[in-house]
Amino acid sequence: MAVSERMSRAGAVATSEPFDLVVRGERVLVGGEIVPATVAVRGGVIVSVTTDSGTDAVLASVSESAATRTIVLADDEVLIPGLVDTHVHVNEPGRTEWEGFASATRAAAAGGVTTIVDMPLNSIPPTTTVDALAVKRAAAEGAVFVDVGFWGGVVPGNLGDLAPLVEAGVFGFKCFLVHSGVDEFPPVTVDELEAAMRVLVDADDSLLIVHAEDAALIDGAPHPHSTSYADFLASRPRAAEGAAIAAVIERAGRTGVRAHILHLSDADALDRIAAAKRHGVRLTVETCPHYLTLCAEDVPAGATAYKCCPPIREAGNRDALWRGLASGTIDFVVSDHSPAPASMKFAGDGDFAEAWGGIASVQLGLPLVWTEARRRGVALARVVEWMSQAPARRVGLDSKGAIAPGRAADLVVFAPDERFTVDAEALEHRHPITPYDGRELTGVVRTTLLAGEPVDRSVPRGRLLRRGVER
Repeated sequence: MAVSERMSRAGAVATSEPFDLVVRGERVLVGGEIVPATVAVRGGVIVSVTTDSGTDAVLASVSESAATRTIVLADDEVLIPGLVDTHVHVNEPGRTEWEGFASATRAAAAGGVTTIVDMPLNSIPPTTTVDALAVKRAAAEGAVFVDVGFWGGVVPGNLGDLAPLVEAGVFGFKCFLVHSGVDEFPPVTVDELEAAMRVLVDADDSLLIVHAEDAALIDGAPHPHSTSYADFLASRPRAAEGAAIAAVIERAGRTGVRAHILHLSDADALDRIAAAKRHGVRLTVETCPHYLTLCAEDVPAGATAYKCCPPIREAGNRDALWRGLASGTIDFVVSDHSPAPASMKFAGDGDFAEAWGGIASVQLGLPLVWTEARRRGVALARVVEWMSQAPARRVGLDSKGAIAPGRAADLVVFAPDERFTVDAEALEHRHPITPYDGRELTGVVRTTLLAGEPVDRSVPRGRLLRRGVER
């Protein structure tokens, strides 16, 4: 059943200033609980949230102001805040044939994501200078269907560019401790990592986010040309992830920087991460839908759609990552949306050593994680916390991530019990490639609202965000 809508004109009830939108229903996610509520919106901002034991009662609480538009949730729908995905590779400009701002943000909106933060690679130029940021913002201007922020990058030799990028509004800085896959974004050494940390502590306490795999251990692993997923998995050993995470923890503890571990795949690192947090290291950690829903044992030979770095590991590792989320050792879940053309994703005709590593999932993240979460007895409210509130909080997007007065009216009407089968050809990102093609999932995004207005796939209304300047 689709969302039912009722239009009413301001003036039917005496009011000095009508609401632009009222959403009411029996299931609204407010303060971590799903309750009957009415949400009133004006100027793109939630101005009131009223909860009660029934929709008639809660509607009465805002009846003194007319609403230009009212959405009444169907019985099988839940209103949740828009998701915040802080790990998206848009690739424009320079590699727009891989993905672009229009296609990536359409896919995001279709998946209930209302804010993304774009990675500083694989665009050309990479976002490692203020001038490069300006080029990227110009490419995105007028082309985005959700709100978009930007990460800067740390590469060898650009320490002097970091503070100006902070001033220009980036949300933090990404670096690699291993080859990034593109030559124009080279990795840093651990000493260069620490030097950047010291700059960022003094540059408005900016955030450093790290692709943590140890270059020497990766280089020393076998890298055969093979269609066997087991061979590829051996080329990215757990020890490489663990050693790099240990180095980040050590240098973050020494400098006091705010640090973040990207796309954790190795559950063996969880004890070390938990200990670092207990000892006051300012550390957060993310994982991704593919590590939570897929496992190495199920990857077919030559199925390079599954290739990503760090790799998808075994089923037992997947279970341990879920325990890490439940305990709070892992802070949130984001997509690491990283698409590429078929010529790259299937390069080598199934040879994992040749194919590009990256999984495009920004549109599917919510149903993927929710399908697995409900199987494990995890509540929808917890999933939304991991995919909306927690990432928003970590990057300082204070207006995002919750249905509460004063927050952005970025809202999603979600049908948590409806099932569908993934059709790669129907996805909005540029190339119809996904390891989830044909997979049955539970949970359908029926409507995505950005600043209180439904996202129209032909009208890009998203804004370009700067850290500390949301409105």
